[in-house]
Amino acid sequence: MPAAYVIVEMHITDMERYKQYMVQAPACVKAFGGEYIVRGGRQETLEGDWQPHRVVLLRFPSYEQAKAFYDDGPYKEVRKLRLDTTEYFNMVAVEGV
Repeated sequence: MPAAYVIVEMHITDMERYKQYMVQAPACVKAFGGEYIVRGGRQETLEGDWQPHRVVLLRFPSYEQAKAFYDDGPYKEVRKLRLDTTEYFNMVAVEGV
């Protein structure tokens, strides 16, 4: 079964409040077998117009576990902590090879 990846791009506008989300989100990821591959850090656009402010990459053992993390677990409550703390927060799940 191929792994799945969750890719997030965001622009945080209230870091102090967003930190509450950052403290609780990792346990939700781990509960579904996920792990952080990228969580912020240095970045550079190599081609195209994409200029993300912050990128996060998660890996899950399967697409189903990635979806369950988002849909079924405690993350439903934890993600409320980031309301009104970002200008935008885009998240996509993609199956790996």
